[in-house]
Amino acid sequence: MGTSPIAVTGSTGRLGGRVARHLAEAGATQRLLVRDPGRALQLPDSSVHPFSYTDRQAATSALDGVAVLFMVSAPESQERLDLHRSFIDAAAAAGVPHIVYTSFVGAAADATFTLARDHHVTEEHIKASGMRWTFLRDSFYLDLAANLAGDDGVIRGPAGQGRCAFVAHTDVARTAAAVLLSPEQHQDRQYDLTGPQALTLVEVAETVSAARGRSVVFHDETIEEAYASRAGYGAPDWQLDAWVSTYTAIAGNVMAPVSPAIEDITGTAPMSLAEYLKQD
Repeated sequence: MGTSPIAVTGSTGRLGGRVARHLAEAGATQRLLVRDPGRALQLPDSSVHPFSYTDRQAATSALDGVAVLFMVSAPESQERLDLHRSFIDAAAAAGVPHIVYTSFVGAAADATFTLARDHHVTEEHIKASGMRWTFLRDSFYLDLAANLAGDDGVIRGPAGQGRCAFVAHTDVARTAAAVLLSPEQHQDRQYDLTGPQALTLVEVAETVSAARGRSVVFHDETIEEAYASRAGYGAPDWQLDAWVSTYTAIAGNVMAPVSPAIEDITGTAPMSLAEYLKQD
């Protein structure tokens, strides 16, 4: 890889910030691509580059000469796929040789979790770009599991007895950093990034109850009940579909398989929900 820099998007966020810090600790040279330079991390051997997924000129300039790009998916919106395509095209035009993209477990054209369909289309666009690639297919995050309950202590959703191997941001970040530091070992590969155990939402509720000393229970809604209970938020249809399909994907055990990838890549096992809650 030489001294060519690693480009990191999302470094002002929860995942990308952790990745950037890991890379800094490893002594890597970085370009931090940020929408708001005022929020940029101040890290050794890093430079800050203003950009947006829609500004092709800024993106192409910021990516010129980089060795590998870490692409955090854009915020959920109806425009997300257009943003991804624009940025991927800019990276290819800049001559980026390798892109590492944060995708989702079970990404497919017909994925139950509706937002995973966007990740599938993005993966296909990256493959068609001519760049080498690595897809980090994250499961749902542990902070989601820890905070699913409403103010009344009830987790509501049509998840049934399905299981999900929730994963910590910190484990995904250190895995991503390891891949970015040795991209040639991971080119044209996809990894499911999961926690060490697959939990039902009953087990999630029991674990959160024990850790926080308050009663948390799971109520298994029907799909009709799930849409009705969320209708009052005034969210657009695509977002309601995403919210409800979070649970139906769990019901279908899409995120149930436990992957060894994090430990295989980093040498350290990922944390469980109970471990996460101890430090939360």
